[in-house]
Amino acid sequence: MNDQTPRRYQGSLLERAAARYDLMHEPRVIPAVPEEPKAEPQPQVRAEPAPEASAPALDLAETQRVEAPAPASAPVAQPAPVARTPRVPGARPRIAIDRDKLAAEGMLVPGAAVTALAEEFRLIKRQLLNTARAIRAQDADKARMILVCSAKPNDGKTFCAINLALSMAAEKDVEILLVDADFAKPDVLHRLGAPEGPGLLDVLAGDIDSAEACILDTDVPQLSVLPAGTRSNADTELLASARAHDILDALAAANPRRIVIFDSPPALAASPASVLAGHVGQVMLVVRADRTSESDLREAVGLLDGCEQIQLVLNSVSFQPGGRRFGTYGAYYGEGEA
Repeated sequence: MNDQTPRRYQGSLLERAAARYDLMHEPRVIPAVPEEPKAEPQPQVRAEPAPEASAPALDLAETQRVEAPAPASAPVAQPAPVARTPRVPGARPRIAIDRDKLAAEGMLVPGAAVTALAEEFRLIKRQLLNTARAIRAQDADKARMILVCSAKPNDGKTFCAINLALSMAAEKDVEILLVDADFAKPDVLHRLGAPEGPGLLDVLAGDIDSAEACILDTDVPQLSVLPAGTRSNADTELLASARAHDILDALAAANPRRIVIFDSPPALAASPASVLAGHVGQVMLVVRADRTSESDLREAVGLLDGCEQIQLVLNSVSFQPGGRRFGTYGAYYGEGEA
């Protein structure tokens, strides 16, 4: 990491992976929150002097009724029209990302100094953003949806999905929604140091009306998270339903600045990945250099053929001293990936 000698350019991770395996906005307006109306102070009744003994008792009562002003009725707050008022982002639940936990797992830390890993993900996200612009004419919403997948478990897909989301959140003109779609083994919230809660599966099952109601804002600007939700034995069938198609499309359509990143199960270990591939504009397929075989990779690409744009990312690479560009990427990789 301390070697400052200039190195010969070897290409980005996407370029190296492809060569190795030879495979083919309007800004959101936040409405002002009206202050709750303050109750008007109740008028005070002036005490009248005691009546003379000769005055009838009825005169006192009549005097009080005439001179005492009628108490003003407290104003009634009118409920805001829910259907026409957009959601205020600050009203959503907000979680604090555990930066110490990210650092301990060798991941990007928001606000920290730029590292070799940060530079690698800058190259990766730039390639994905350029491809998104190229396919925007075909489907503007689908172009802003990216699936992060791998062939088998422990290849580094969740590690890469979180780092990609953190890197993209640093962009100036986008907002990132990271969706934990690994329903059998959800791990995004755990890695961020936040508790699980209701999420996408609850919406697909009809238990919650809107996915927007389950989104969690974070203390990282422009980054929010959608949990996996309550586990189900019918996750693939729920994803393949017409309701799921509308819900997933609505995630991107709800905000023209939003890029949706799905962390899916491994393609060869669970079927939801192949279903999700049909909903997104791009697939970022994580290839672990020391583990993924070419046959596994080709089989995974075949299962993800619902998406025409499949990008390869070579993970956990050990470069020779003369061949690295930003440093040894493998030194930053956190083991124990889901």
